[in-house]
Order: sequence, then C-alpha cells, then structure tokens
Amino acid sequence: MVDVTGARWRASSYSNQEGGNCVEVADGFPGVVPVRDSKDPSREQLLFPAVSWGVFVDALKGD
Repeated sequence: MVDVTGARWRASSYSNQEGGNCVEVADGFPGVVPVRDSKDPSREQLLFPAVSWGVFVDALKGD
C-alpha cells in the first residue's frame, strides 16, 4: 500500500482548467504512479506500475 497523503497532484497539460473530464497524477512515488479522477478526488486512487504507465502515455502520444 502506498500512502499518497500530501501528494502533489497535477492534471494533463491537455486538460482544460474548467473541471473537464480528466485524470490527475502524482509524481515522486518510486515504482508507481498514483492516478485519480479530477472530478472526484476524494475517491480512492489507482496505482499503476511506473513502467506500465510510461508505456500507456507513450502509446497515447504515438511514440
């Protein structure tokens, strides 16, 4: 279990600042990437292995 208390969350630079549908991620957690729903940040976060998250982001970028 990873404690994300005090995490600094950030939204994608592609997200608008009007509360649209997006996810937020937190940096600084070795080996995992915490992800949460920006519309409901009080819900439990999802944790993805950092390597898997990197593959996912690269696929979205088309790398």
